[in-house]
Amino acid sequence: MIRVICGKKGTGKTKRIIDQANESIKEQKGDVLFLDDDNRYMFDLRHEIRFINASEYGVHTGEMFYGFVCGLLAQNFDVSLVFVDAFLKLTGCAKGGIEKLEWLFDKLNRIGKQHSVRFVLSVSGDPQEVPEFVRQYCI
Repeated sequence: MIRVICGKKGTGKTKRIIDQANESIKEQKGDVLFLDDDNRYMFDLRHEIRFINASEYGVHTGEMFYGFVCGLLAQNFDVSLVFVDAFLKLTGCAKGGIEKLEWLFDKLNRIGKQHSVRFVLSVSGDPQEVPEFVRQYCI
């Protein structure tokens, strides 16, 4: 299952995703991961959450992002929830082009169902202007 926190720059998406991640520890039975493109918010997360700076691993395209996530899930079968801040930066679509990522949403949805993993993605943009395949996941 995928959930998307969508909003324009400066609308509090990062604070919201961090708050959700910290709250999730109370109810999650599995491991929680938080992927970001830098270390800026590492200390805002509870210590039980595994923080990963994906840019340290050269993740900057949709294909690389998907391979990175698959590797994380293959390495740890206990992952049940993955938060991703700066999703568009990590997939190389920060300056437009989210419509090119429909395949990635399909694959994340499929792998999520297959391994009982939920994804919460932070996406910059006007919720009314994102493609329908993204809008269906917006919370």
